[in-house]
Order: sequence, then structure tokens, then C-alpha cells
Amino acid sequence: MTQAQGVAEFTARAVVTGVVLGLVFGAANAYLGLKVGMTVSASIPAAVMTVALLRRRGVTLLEANLSQTIGSASTSLATGTIFTIPALFLWGVAPPYWQVVALSFLGGLLGLAAMIPLRRLLIVEAHHELPYPEGTACAEVLRATTSGASGSAWIFRGIAVGALIKLAGSLLFLMPTELHQALPVLPRAELAIEVAPALLAVGFILGYRQAAVVVAGAVVSSLALIPLIAWIGAGLPGPLYPEPVLRVVDMDAGQIWARYIRYIGAGAVATAGVLTVLRNLPTMAGAFVAVLRGMRHGKASGGTAREDRDLPGSFIAAAIAAVVLTVAFVPGVLAGEMGLAARLVCAAGVAIFGLLFVTVAARIVGIVGVSSQPTSGITLVTLLGTASLFAAFGWVDVGARAAVLTVGTIVAVAASKAGDISQDLKTGFLLGATPARQQLGQLIGAACACWAVAATVMLLSSYGFGSKELAAPQATLMKTIIEGVLSGELPWGLVGTGAGVSLGAMLCGVSGLAFAIGVYLPLASMAPIFVGGCVRALAERGLKVAPGDEARAGILAASGVVAGEGLAGVLVAGLVAAGVVAKSGEPWLAGGSGELVALLAIVGVCVFLGRAARA
Repeated sequence: MTQAQGVAEFTARAVVTGVVLGLVFGAANAYLGLKVGMTVSASIPAAVMTVALLRRRGVTLLEANLSQTIGSASTSLATGTIFTIPALFLWGVAPPYWQVVALSFLGGLLGLAAMIPLRRLLIVEAHHELPYPEGTACAEVLRATTSGASGSAWIFRGIAVGALIKLAGSLLFLMPTELHQALPVLPRAELAIEVAPALLAVGFILGYRQAAVVVAGAVVSSLALIPLIAWIGAGLPGPLYPEPVLRVVDMDAGQIWARYIRYIGAGAVATAGVLTVLRNLPTMAGAFVAVLRGMRHGKASGGTAREDRDLPGSFIAAAIAAVVLTVAFVPGVLAGEMGLAARLVCAAGVAIFGLLFVTVAARIVGIVGVSSQPTSGITLVTLLGTASLFAAFGWVDVGARAAVLTVGTIVAVAASKAGDISQDLKTGFLLGATPARQQLGQLIGAACACWAVAATVMLLSSYGFGSKELAAPQATLMKTIIEGVLSGELPWGLVGTGAGVSLGAMLCGVSGLAFAIGVYLPLASMAPIFVGGCVRALAERGLKVAPGDEARAGILAASGVVAGEGLAGVLVAGLVAAGVVAKSGEPWLAGGSGELVALLAIVGVCVFLGRAARA
């Protein structure tokens, strides 16, 4: 776990490559998160792409590790931002670009600085106790790729496949982007699938089990709840609460979803998030106590050897203080234009919830991994705590809601960043990297990626968040929770119904959050995820695949598809915002021919992923 002192590590080419990859995966993850409420890890794809781009120039193992550390920094910023910021647009208080940049960077800075003192305790002292699965897998991938193993070509092929199909559907309007088939007997019920290479790839990455859980929630929503509401409403002479005007019999499936199902889905996701946090409370409490115990015994201090050197304590203290003081005393950083008293409450929320959940996240991802980190639940708890204080002080207007939400932005980014840097530091520990240089790399990555993530959110706002194109499910949920605490104006019967649905799923032993996201989002978006999971299950049948083997060509190809569609989606959104192209249009190939081409596009992506899986 050591490297010679003379091995190149923090070089200009490693930094530039990492920054570019961070911009790419930051934009792609922001797009994906706004579409279906989830993101994918960028560490392994960034590591493979770094080696592929720099191999001819003799890239070293530590250079490749530093580059992926910088490149993966964007994922955590995208996660926290897309979980919250779109709600501001839904309230009609669209934030300026610089504000989104500032919130994203402040969260990243807080997560990085607060995690540094925990590095020796969690990464070194608890090496055998905390496996940090993604970090360990990334170390193995870097060793394999720098020693000559191939597979990187599949990432670039995936980027091309994802981008071409996205541009064909959303820029050239060559074919319809969704396929629908109404079902007999069940009123307003229909099967649907979106022509979305990124969602097929996400399903492939998740695997059959998780993809099936997600689509199960969508099946309950589309084939049970919507038909049930349509059947009950057919005999009502007037509108059904909370819809004030339209009768149910006059609504289509989309209107029923907007007026009823989204509240059921919000209740399902909120319940699953809170129960996930409660279920993990023993682990979280144990993590916090273990960290405090270790720090009290002096185990958290870094050494002077290169492999044990952190950024100095003066940076840690200054960074944390800068975040808290900026929130408290710089007007305009938080949304809502609140007074000093409210900003002081927000600063206290950032400090308390931020430092608490950074500590918890840094340890818990060592056990369950970044993909299973309960960021949604962490954000919910932060919003509930801050909103409750605001309600007690009588601050309940739209400005107060916006301020509470942006506290959640900083804390969500900080917790995600802590989990991300923990995995990267584990990779570096296994490879003999310099922690201080990785931490500086993460800082550079956050300082650059915050601009790309914010730009992506602003560009995609041209489609309208909460729309069919960009549901922004996590942000819509956070908006609903804040409104419920500060105004009480929620259809609690529907929210409670969602809670019951989510609780039933968790009692069956499946992931409550995955199932609830399926309830919340339309079947058209969840069906390709399920198809992607089926493709992986079929392609890997008969293959000996080691658990956690993330370096397989299939996973790399799927990561490329996600990046390709994400980048193409951002490009199209920019052209729409500039007025160069229309937001939507009639497909050139309509009717049966267009549907056939759309179906062939789906099959083509499946074949591509299947071939990569068996390569």
C-alpha cells in the first residue's frame, strides 16, 4: 500500500483530465437525477477513461487515481443540487445562476473539510472493519487498467450510442420518444415505455432485482391506483378533492397522476426515507459515537509521512467557519431574502445537521457503499427540523420555504461529498496515494463542477421541472414536505395512502425508497429501467461474475450510455433555451413506422449492452 516517493501524482495532465471528466459526469448526473431522481457513480468510469486518454503518455497509477478523484467530485454536487433546487422553480422563485453555484460549492466545501479529520480514524484505523466497497473496487480497476487490461473502448461506444439516440428523438424529432398501449377493462390504464438509452443503462447497472423493485412501484401506480381512482370517480357528479374544477371522468391518466398519484407517491417516498433513517439510526449513532471515541483517543490526527498527510487543520477550521458565516451574514446566498434572524437559524441548521450527517455519511458508506447512502432521508430530516423551527417562529411564506430548502441543499451536498471523498480516500489508501493531494483534488473538482451542475439545472429549467420531460421527483418531494410543515395545506389522506403503500413494500423485504420512487414516477420512465435489468440478467446467465465487479465491459458501456444521453440532453436544453430549436415537435416518422423505429432503437441499445456484458 505504498508507492515510491518519485512516482508522479499531482500533475497538470491529471488535474485537467479530472476536471474535464468531472464536468462531463456532473452534467450527465444532473440530467439523470432530474429525470428519475437517481445518479450513478462516476469513480470507475472516470478511472478507466483517464487511463484510456493518457495511456500513450505513460500515465502512472497515482496520476490516474488523482484524476478519478477530481472527476468523481461532481456526482455529490449533482445529487444534493437536483434533490432541492428545482423546487425553487416550482415555487416561482427561480434562483440566479451564481446562487446555485454558491450553494453547491458551499456544500462541497463543508463536506470535504468536515471529513478530513475523520480520514485516519475511518480509512486507516478501521481498514479491516469498513470495506468501503466502491473505493476498494476502484482501486482494483485502476490496478488492472494501468497494467494493460482493456475495456475502456466500451465507455466511448456507449457515449456515442446514448448521444445519437437522444439527439435523434429530442433534436431531430425523428421518432416518438414514448410508446403507449391502452389496456382494456381497466379504465385509464396503459402500458408505456420511454425511448431513453440512459434509463436502459441505469437498469443494467442496477441489475434485475433492483430494477424489478422500481418498476413494481410504477405498476402499482399505473395499473392499480390510477384505474381505481378513475373507476371511483366515474360515478361522482362533481370534482374529487383535491382537484377543485375537473371531474375525474373528464381526466386522462396524466391528469389523474398530477392531481392524486403524485401525493400518494410523495407520501410513499417520504415514509420510505424517514423509515430508512430510523432503521439506520443504530448504525448512525454507532458511527457518530465511534468517531467521537476515536477522536478523543487521538486517532484522528494525521501523520507526517506522505501517505498519512492531510490538508492542515487551519484549512479545516477556516473552511467550516467560512461556510457557516457566509450562510449567516451574506445576504442572497440562501434563497428567500430572509432577515438576519432567519439566516442565523439557517446557519445553525447547516452547522448542526451538516456536521452530524457528514460524520454519519463518512462512516456509513464504508459499510453499505455510496449507492445505498440514505441521502434522501438525510435531506428530509434536515428540512423537517429546519422547517419546524421556522414554523415555530411564524416564518411560513414562500421566502421562508425557499430558505429552508436551500439549507437542505448545502447539507445534502455536504453529506454526499463526505461519502464520495471517503471512497476516494480508501482507494488512495490501498494504492499508496497522498491524502492531502486527493483532498486538494476534490476541492478543485468541486470548485469546477459546481459551475457545470448549476448550468445544467438552469438550462434544463427550460423544459419545466415537474413536467413529463423532467419530473424532478426528489425536489418535488422536498417541496411537498416543506409546504406540509409550513402551511398544512396537503391532502393528507392521499399522503397517508402512500405511506401505507411504502410500509407494505418494506415489510415484504424490498427497498422502500426504490419501490416508492416507482410509485411516484410514471411507468414510461420505469419500464426501460426494468428492461435494462432484464438484459443484464440474460446476458450474464452462465457467466461467472464476481460480486461487486464494476470493471466489466457491460457496466462500463452502460456508464458511457448514461453520460452520452446526459450530455446530449444538456446540449438540446441549451439550444431550446437559446431559441435555436423547439422544445417539442411532431416526429418525422409518425404512426406505425415511427413506433417501429422507436422500438428498434430500444432493441438496439439492449443488444449493445448485452454484447458488452459478454465481451
